[in-house]
Amino acid sequence: MSATEEIKVTGGALMAKLKELIREGNVRRIILKNPEGRVLLDMPLNAGIAGAALLPFWAAVGGILVLATDYSILVERDADTPATPAS
Repeated sequence: MSATEEIKVTGGALMAKLKELIREGNVRRIILKNPEGRVLLDMPLNAGIAGAALLPFWAAVGGILVLATDYSILVERDADTPATPAS
């Protein structure tokens, strides 16, 4: 079973929020949309690929994304697994 949440963020806070979501451990999928509703990123997350393996990707994308504002992050979570606090 999964639950979906929509989070609104600005360009400056986007990278920090994405990294926080990846570290949580119960996130199954992240969908990033621009202000017009266009999907920019649709990424399923598995425990094996989350975390450090994605850092080079986020660094490359981050320079572009920080320039725009008002993104929506759709987060699909495992409802049966409690969130692991980001450290």
